[in-house]
Amino acid sequence: MSDQTMLIILAATLAGLLIAIAAFLRGWQGWLELKRAELAAHARPDRAAPSPAARIELADLKERVRRLEAIADGAE
Repeated sequence: MSDQTMLIILAATLAGLLIAIAAFLRGWQGWLELKRAELAAHARPDRAAPSPAARIELADLKERVRRLEAIADGAE
């Protein structure tokens, strides 16, 4: 092969390698941003824990639903 052909092949290989590296780095930055967003979401809870009164009310509603389901099934 001539020197000119080798130079063209080398330049094309180098350009392809640079494009692949740039794509990899862009993907890496996106992955890091995703992980940062996940960590930020875990760092701050979206809602506070329910109060004891709310828990009692929720348990009462669940019991009422159980009773209504039992009545609908004909158990009571």
